[in-house]
Amino acid sequence: KQWYQRRVRGFYRDVLRADVSPAQDLPEHGVTVVFVNLPNTKIELLYPLGEKSPIAGFLQKNKDGGIHHICIEVDDIESAVRDVKAAGIRTLGEKTKIGAHGKPVMFLHPKDCGGVLMELEQK
Repeated sequence: KQWYQRRVRGFYRDVLRADVSPAQDLPEHGVTVVFVNLPNTKIELLYPLGEKSPIAGFLQKNKDGGIHHICIEVDDIESAVRDVKAAGIRTLGEKTKIGAHGKPVMFLHPKDCGGVLMELEQK
């Protein structure tokens, strides 16, 4: 785990010249996260933390890692959730929860989003 974190963090920090945070354990989310900030992009590097990590299954299927989900910031999370539900898109939960950035989030079912797990996050 540590060699992979160093290699991937080094790519973003040294090659792309991004601002890269130290690794932070988020036990309430079952992940260790590294935040990568570029001028117009934010990337979260996720690593499983604990036996029941929500990304463990993804990494079992994708041994080399890859994109787990895409996050879209919205002005009004509750309104955005109502809109996607009205459009027939399933959510992965009944209510929003607090995400890794400390803001309300809602995940959308990948089968309703072109095979991609989508996350809506309050700005």
